[in-house]
Amino acid sequence: MTEKRPYVYIMSSKRNGTLYIGVTSNLPARVWSHKNDMSESFTKKYKAHTLVCFEEHGEMLSAIEREKQIKAWKRKWKLAIIEKHNPRWNDLYEDIVG
Repeated sequence: MTEKRPYVYIMSSKRNGTLYIGVTSNLPARVWSHKNDMSESFTKKYKAHTLVCFEEHGEMLSAIEREKQIKAWKRKWKLAIIEKHNPRWNDLYEDIVG
């Protein structure tokens, strides 16, 4: 996963915990920055350091639209998409860097 591609991703503080939805063109670097509290951000404040879900998109515009769509969803829908793709709420960071 070295080349830059648009992604929508969800970080969590714990299973069923606080969620953060974001968009980036460099998923490994962005998740690393969240995990290491590189800025005063939502993920630092709420300790949302676990990558629980991500989607690759062909274009940044579609990723941004998807991010907005997911952010507008009810919480139970957000939890359902995580459960569908990652039922154990594993940290997917090693999957994207390894």
